[in-house]
Amino acid sequence: MKSAIFFPGQGSQKPGMGKALAEHFEVAKRTFEEADEALGFSISTLCFEGPGDDLNLTFNSQPAILATSIAALRACEHVHGPVQADLAAGHSLGEWSALVAVGALDFADALRLVHLRGQAMQAAVPVGVGAMAAILKLSIEDVQAICEAAREGEVCSAANFNGGNQIVISGSKAAVERAMAATKEKKGKAIPLKVSAPFHCELMAPAAEKVAEALETIKIGDMRIPVVANADAAPNQDSSRVKELLIQQVTGAVRWQESVEYIASQGVSDAFEFGHGSVIKGLVRRIASDMTVVPIGQPDDIGAPNPNE
Repeated sequence: MKSAIFFPGQGSQKPGMGKALAEHFEVAKRTFEEADEALGFSISTLCFEGPGDDLNLTFNSQPAILATSIAALRACEHVHGPVQADLAAGHSLGEWSALVAVGALDFADALRLVHLRGQAMQAAVPVGVGAMAAILKLSIEDVQAICEAAREGEVCSAANFNGGNQIVISGSKAAVERAMAATKEKKGKAIPLKVSAPFHCELMAPAAEKVAEALETIKIGDMRIPVVANADAAPNQDSSRVKELLIQQVTGAVRWQESVEYIASQGVSDAFEFGHGSVIKGLVRRIASDMTVVPIGQPDDIGAPNPNE
């Protein structure tokens, strides 16, 4: 029987995240303290207390989600020993958490990098210039054709293949609006997303350059198990490829459906989702319904006997 570990991305953040873990486990408390020190500001306060508007800023939510995921993982390992898994994966930002979990990235380095990544992604496109939308009830081929027709010299492309006939598109505001109108004509459903920038499209090229520059000085460690990368939906255990895959991820689509399908094809039947909430569990259910995903984000999920053990 094979297993996998999953890590959530943006959208999973919420004030209060990680607070109970830090109160219950000394190792989780130290993890948030380490995050505060690495970033030079109190990401733990944003996680535990908010306010939500500040936590939702992409340059805050990215390190907040990463810190909470690693705190949950460390707390679980403190109680039960090292997590034994055959594969790891993370949804968008979650891939960075996965890389920390398998030993490729140092925790402090990853925190600083995703904070910079969030700043660069926000700065790449002025507010109001880009947009994203979730497209439902249409095939991948239909959505790709709609994006192609909607471009008209602008940017519009698939950004997230989430499975269950849910595809997120991203690009120039006018082009995305044209794609949404075309979706309705084809009897699909288009839902505009409240995001601060058009992620995972070529408008993010300036951010990819910033991430590439920041990664130049970072050492990548040996990977204990393969991470299924968002960029190509394939397993990677080659440390020398980690940087290029992370750079590609900034402008490329998140190939989540294919990633989960690959993991399921390898005989994985059980998985654990480390972080706040259960977004991954819901996404996986639509793609590989036979796979059991157990969220690990609260003390009760871990089952530790004593506070601050």
